[in-house]
Amino acid sequence: MPLFGEQPPCDELLLVAEIGNTTASFALFKNERCLEVHKVPSSLLYGYDDVAAQIVPMLLNYPALCNAALCSVVPSVGGVVMSALRHHLTGQVLEVTASMQLPFMLHYDSPDSFGADRIALCALCSLLYPEESAIALDIGTAITVDVLGSDQHYLGGLIMPGLDLMAKSLKQHTARLPLVSMELPDTLLGSATDECIRNGIILGCVSGIDGLLVKIKTWLAEERQAEKVRVFATGGSAKLIAGMLAIPPLLDELAVLRGTRYLFTLNAHSAH
Repeated sequence: MPLFGEQPPCDELLLVAEIGNTTASFALFKNERCLEVHKVPSSLLYGYDDVAAQIVPMLLNYPALCNAALCSVVPSVGGVVMSALRHHLTGQVLEVTASMQLPFMLHYDSPDSFGADRIALCALCSLLYPEESAIALDIGTAITVDVLGSDQHYLGGLIMPGLDLMAKSLKQHTARLPLVSMELPDTLLGSATDECIRNGIILGCVSGIDGLLVKIKTWLAEERQAEKVRVFATGGSAKLIAGMLAIPPLLDELAVLRGTRYLFTLNAHSAH
C-alpha cells in the first residue's frame, strides 16, 4: 500500500526501463519529473524473477502505475523485461524501435540496426533543441556520436569503443599489461604502467572527442549553415569525460530514460 496519500492518475505515472550493455535502470516518472531511479548490472537480470524484483516494489509503492516504456540494446535481457512488464502492468507497454513515431527523420541504411538508446537520445535532443543542430554523445560501454540538423533530420553518426572496453582489450590481447580502473588522471604523462594505460585511454578519448566535435561543427557550418550547435552528453563514463572536454557539453545522466519517456508520450495513444 502507498505510504504517502493519494496516488497520481494512471496516465501521469510511467515506469521506464533502460537496458544497457553494462547497467540496467528502472525509473519512475510523474509526467516529466523523475521520482526515483534504481540501477542494477544488466548481467544480474538472468530471468523473469530477477526483473520482477525490480518492478514489484515500485508497484507496491505506486499502485496507480500501469504504463511502461522499454529501451533495450540487449535483446536477450530486453525480451525478459518486456515479458515481466506486460505481466505486471495493466496499461500500455511500449518498446523503443525505429518503426515507432519519431520526432526526427531517421536516415539510416538499416533502421532496425540503429540502437534504441541512440533513438531515445536523438528524440530528447529534438525535444530540447527543436530548431538547432545537435550532437548527442553517449559515453558508455561504447561511445556513440549522433548528429541532428536544425531541420530535425538525422545526419549520421560515429561509434567507437568505450573506456572500459579499451582497458579490457589491452588486458586480453597483451601478455603483461594489467586491467586498470578508469578515473581522473593526476598528470599528463604516467610514471607507472597502470598510469600510462589510464592516462592514454582517458586523455586519448578526450582528445579524440574534442577533435571530432571540431570536425563535426565545421562540417555543420559549411554544409548545413548551422550557426549554433548544441552538444549533449550522457552515459556511464560521461561524468568523467565531459568535464575534460574543451567545451563541456550539457550533461544528463538520465537522458536515455527521458528520451524514452518522451517517445512513449508520442506513441502511447496510437498504440494497440
